[in-house]
Amino acid sequence: MKKFVFCLMAVILSVTFLPLQSNASTSEPASSLAEPKSEESAEVKILELRLAEIKAMDRSELNASEKKALKKEVKSIKHNLKEMGDGVYLSVGALVLLAILLIVLL
Repeated sequence: MKKFVFCLMAVILSVTFLPLQSNASTSEPASSLAEPKSEESAEVKILELRLAEIKAMDRSELNASEKKALKKEVKSIKHNLKEMGDGVYLSVGALVLLAILLIVLL
């Protein structure tokens, strides 16, 4: 019985994903990312430039408190950049798990 259920799920998943692959090769590639607003993209560029400056900086001459302040600044910049992402990303594993749960529950 377990082999039958496993084979059935494999067939359903393959039937589900094969048409998507064949359709993807014939259609135009659509951008799934939303275009950022101009003010957000300018702010993102400024933050990325600051990260590049910090990375290029010679930190060997800094004392411990200055290094700690730089580390805090880098963390806050990375946090701000992550917040500006405004996207929902699902991994392939999460999608497969979601599909299996839907099949089992329905």
